[in-house]
Amino acid sequence: MCLALVGWRAHPEYRLIVATNRDELYTRPTESLREWPEVPGLLAGRDLGAGGAVPGTWLGWAPDTRRFATVTNVRKLGEDRTDVRSRGALMMDFLRGAANPEKFVGEVVAEPDNYNGYNLAVSDLETLWWHSNRSEVAPRELAPGFHGISNGAVVGSAEPRSQEIHTGTAHPAWPKVRGGVLALRAVAESDPADMERYFALLADRTRAADAELPSTGLSRRDERAASARFISDGVHGTRCSTVLLVHEDGSFEMAERTFGRFGHRKGTETFSGRVELPA
Repeated sequence: MCLALVGWRAHPEYRLIVATNRDELYTRPTESLREWPEVPGLLAGRDLGAGGAVPGTWLGWAPDTRRFATVTNVRKLGEDRTDVRSRGALMMDFLRGAANPEKFVGEVVAEPDNYNGYNLAVSDLETLWWHSNRSEVAPRELAPGFHGISNGAVVGSAEPRSQEIHTGTAHPAWPKVRGGVLALRAVAESDPADMERYFALLADRTRAADAELPSTGLSRRDERAASARFISDGVHGTRCSTVLLVHEDGSFEMAERTFGRFGHRKGTETFSGRVELPA
């Protein structure tokens, strides 16, 4: 199951630090990180499995318009409707649109049943907002600090100098989110420019102890497998890891590593450039 870790205005030299894993069936048609001919300026992987005139994505970065977005599904067995829009299409609505993050999440919050369950994080590099259509709490602007989402309907957050991970709800963050947020902060505080360290934290295959596993309807065996940051299997697992670093001077680097069955590394795509940051 997916994991997205975000450092937002948590380092004096970085506006945005992102490290994510996309977990999916290996049979789902996918194209790796690339420029999109249909959407000039967009850098994103392409999910070809949901249909539609334009593919969807799970993470996108559009430097020309200063728009970043990522999404994870909320795991709920039995909820796999086919009569709803894809979460990738929701991503494209933001990445191709003009609404600021607050207005965007304010519009989609009124349509919780138009999609299967999701966590959404969107930013225009002025603010960063989170929303889940399966959470009992309202959309929230995320404060400067470190944040993580996976497949529970919560966001786990830590202030820059705090060891505490809070969600703003009665539900705790999952172990992979708690550990991931603290690992992201450790890299950002010591070696923020080191891409390899971000990829290393995403590659961690440590599983949570049984006592810490969430109960989402999976078998105990499958809950254990899904509790690792990097999932290695023959049917479903981590398909790609993506790192995005946006510096306060406007430069950025973005890299994605793709994987096959059992975590076999396939390739790496890299991009760099500049973005005009808001004041």
